[in-house]
Amino acid sequence: MKSINNNFYWIVLLAPFLWQSCDFFREESQEGTLVARVYDHYLYDAQVHRNVPKGLTGADSANTAAKYIRNWIERQLLVRNAERNLGSEKETIQKRLEEYRNDLLIYNYQSRLVSQKLDTVVLENEVTDYYEKNKENFRLRDYIVRLVYVKLDSDAPNINQVRGFMESPAGENAAKLEEYCIQFAANFYLEPNKWLYVDDLIKEVPLSFDSRKQLVKTRSLIEFEDSGFIYLLKIIDGLEKGEMSPLAFERENIKNMILNKRKVQFLNQLKKDVYRDAENQNNFEIY
Repeated sequence: MKSINNNFYWIVLLAPFLWQSCDFFREESQEGTLVARVYDHYLYDAQVHRNVPKGLTGADSANTAAKYIRNWIERQLLVRNAERNLGSEKETIQKRLEEYRNDLLIYNYQSRLVSQKLDTVVLENEVTDYYEKNKENFRLRDYIVRLVYVKLDSDAPNINQVRGFMESPAGENAAKLEEYCIQFAANFYLEPNKWLYVDDLIKEVPLSFDSRKQLVKTRSLIEFEDSGFIYLLKIIDGLEKGEMSPLAFERENIKNMILNKRKVQFLNQLKKDVYRDAENQNNFEIY
């Protein structure tokens, strides 16, 4: 290991010049000038170049290159020692590597075909039909609500006006509420047609309700103060855990299910086609 450290010392000193056609290493290949060798493995400057980020100064570039060279040497030495000492385990590792290589090739090939040929357009009637046929699979795992919510500094202007907007947050009131929130609110959520989990709401709002069930049934304006802020919430609608999940809440989930089903069918058909074509051309035999 002492000789390696000495070589590394010289590599660090000479690294800035390795890119500039110096004659320190004479041997060249398609990868450029030879930089280092570990047994019968060789490292060339082109490979080092590819692993040194562009834009570094001369000193930083040299240090990064030297570090890469050192790491390469250490890795090659570890691999060499592993091969020499693992014995019979090498065969098992080789089989696993071959299986991994095959799996990786198949995965990338299938992924490319899927991205090129799979129909990813899911029509609304497909979503509705899937939902109606599988309703019992869409029971809520937790409480959900539709609401509007505003967080204000306790000294924010015209808070009474905001209360009025939130009692009926639609039409002109919705536009006025949004305009006010953009100017004065510390935080707000103004999507009354969108469902969200109560647990996600609690992450943003320090609710003091005894139960989520109580919250989803509340329709009056909720107001409380905490740490210098006034919180205003208007629950538009709410559903309990175990109830039927609304289609609007499941739409994206259903689209993904439909696309996944298409993908599985596409890949199964691909296997059949590949097999049939090879069989027709006598590309394999079973003995």
